[in-house]
Amino acid sequence: MKTGLIFDMDGTLWDSSENVAKAWNEKINQLGLDRPEITQQDIMGVMGLTMDKLAAIIFGDLPEKERMELLDQCCGNENDFLRRNGGRLYPELESTLAKLAEDYPLYIVSNCQKGYIEAFLDHYGFWKYFADIECYGNNLKEKGDNIALVMERNGLDKAWYIGDIQVDHDSAVKAGAGFIHASYGFGTINETVPELGSFKELPGLLKSL
Repeated sequence: MKTGLIFDMDGTLWDSSENVAKAWNEKINQLGLDRPEITQQDIMGVMGLTMDKLAAIIFGDLPEKERMELLDQCCGNENDFLRRNGGRLYPELESTLAKLAEDYPLYIVSNCQKGYIEAFLDHYGFWKYFADIECYGNNLKEKGDNIALVMERNGLDKAWYIGDIQVDHDSAVKAGAGFIHASYGFGTINETVPELGSFKELPGLLKSL
């Protein structure tokens, strides 16, 4: 039986919210737009949402076409900024990934824009740990569909999805994957599920499941 581990990004592997806010404000200033500054808290409040929903919240005062065009420009700058500067990795992330990769194939599925996961992997040199990635920006599919897609194309008989917010749990259920809650991240889960107090606990927790 082939069992894989599929990871959410934000609130699970890292917290990029501070640098995402910087990148978006940098692009808005470059465009000469008179808009309120986007804060780290603003970004944290929309982490995990698909890009259309995120744009409706952050740029909700703009017509849809204009808000999506601005979002595209901000996200392009964000990818470049994160590729150069990274974000805040959770403690012992790389050593834990290396340990997990000895026993499981690892994957990433996120609701992010195209290029975001790649920026993360490029900056830290983490490509060697992950067998496949997928995101909303590639195919406009929601997270549950992309978890199922990754499971299918990699021949997984079983998978655990590790994420931090309720939509992560619900997406895992939809895809037929198990769920582990990264409780150190951005959200809470309504159901009783296996829980991580820190990322480094994951190898030990998997042994108990």
